Amino acid sequence: MAHLPARRRLALALPIGIALTASFGFLPSAAAVPADSPAVSASSADSADSLAYVVNTRGTDSRTLASVRKAISAAGGSIVEGYGKIGVIVVHSSNPDFGKQIRAARGVASAGATRTAPLSLAGTTDEGAVQKLSKADVNALSKKATSAQEPLEADQWDLRAMGADKAAKINPGSRKVTVGVIDTGVDDTHPDLAANFSASQSASCVGGKADTSPGAWRPANPDHYHGTHVAGEIAAARNGVGVAGVAPGVKVAGIKVADPVSELFYPESVVCAFVFAADHGIEVTNNSYYVDPWMYNCADDPDQRAIVDAVNRAQLYAQKKGTLSLASAGNSNHDLDSDAILDDSSPDDSTAVDRTIDPHTCLDIPTQLPGVVTVSATGVNKAKSYYSSYGDGVIDIAAPGGDKLQIPSDTPSQNGRILSTLPGGEYGWLQGTSMASPHAAGVAALLKSTHPKASPAQLQALMKAQADEEVCPASYDGDGDGVVDATCKGGKQRNGFYGHGIVDALRAVK
Repeated sequence: MAHLPARRRLALALPIGIALTASFGFLPSAAAVPADSPAVSASSADSADSLAYVVNTRGTDSRTLASVRKAISAAGGSIVEGYGKIGVIVVHSSNPDFGKQIRAARGVASAGATRTAPLSLAGTTDEGAVQKLSKADVNALSKKATSAQEPLEADQWDLRAMGADKAAKINPGSRKVTVGVIDTGVDDTHPDLAANFSASQSASCVGGKADTSPGAWRPANPDHYHGTHVAGEIAAARNGVGVAGVAPGVKVAGIKVADPVSELFYPESVVCAFVFAADHGIEVTNNSYYVDPWMYNCADDPDQRAIVDAVNRAQLYAQKKGTLSLASAGNSNHDLDSDAILDDSSPDDSTAVDRTIDPHTCLDIPTQLPGVVTVSATGVNKAKSYYSSYGDGVIDIAAPGGDKLQIPSDTPSQNGRILSTLPGGEYGWLQGTSMASPHAAGVAALLKSTHPKASPAQLQALMKAQADEEVCPASYDGDGDGVVDATCKGGKQRNGFYGHGIVDALRAVK
């Protein structure tokens, strides 16, 4: 995940919806009603101390929306974009009391700041260390490939682990299926991605408003490699160049949400991305991140509560339009079914503070939202990756995400990480639940190709059914230091490390 984020679970929308209602007091409707009025440019009203907000309305009828817009103006806010179909309005304001005032307005269900630092300031994030291949590395590894493999495929232990190499010979995926990569941007000029890239379904959603101008979806600079790596894992073409993806016949789209300076994934950008994906016919989205600035958003905080409300409305809307979303479980080795977790990284756009949270009422989003498939990571030995978060009843599925401590014996490099595409036509290794989620998204795309009429709920059920069941280990010491690092709970059919099992691409196409 781009800054070691997290993602989570769900089986059916109803049970999770009930849980959200109990904790957060809402289960918003995503019914589409009247079209939004034109958004007001906020640039002229923004000052050095302006903050961004999401304002969530109690209804989506024209009268309620008009009333809330009027209240926003009266409280000193300027509208950046309105998503009337889900009752979410993105606002900028320099009024320090804007949140308090707008929450008291008639027709407002929740509202809050989406960051703790002014718009003029940017936090920082760490994408994790990438190990790039030099041209000499590429040439040397290419000589190890068989005639039936892509040039660098001998180093892709992950494809063999899930039967993706064999699945491609049966069904590489349909051109009618698109996976949207909601991330740091995708370099569609990469020779392994260009043939499968869908520009008409791509955009930049940075700031909360979609920009579909040519190339807007590309990463801000080559160092923002995360989204391009993810895209290659899903759909790198079998074209005699570089690597192969899990579903090399499907299309991939890029929806950029990362701030161009900090790479943080702010809520308004993610709301835009889910709505854009839904409205542009994207069947599957991959979400290898958590929504900044909070790793966990707590129901008793009005700002964090509003963030969950807004993002949940957007992803529920996408579900109702036929989009299945998958998300990474997180790289903190947290037990997401425990009673207490130490979060010492939030907020990540200003000064982090230590806080102990309950993951049942403080949610990592979008991973803990209803209908989102939560994916944990495994290494070449099928053991949980040492960093992967977990939790019984939280993890839906597991997939190869890489583990530098689990070394493959059948690869030239003997590198336990995941090899994929990087901007500028390059290749490199990464590890994380960020890498696990796109492997599962690729399988979801194969299932959608095989079952084109399947709904998101049906696709999720098919994913669980095709998975290879794995039992909990008797004891788990992921980093090999002699100390138990995590405890797996549950049985063979579902447990905290693997959910319903490890994805199997070959079973998905049979």
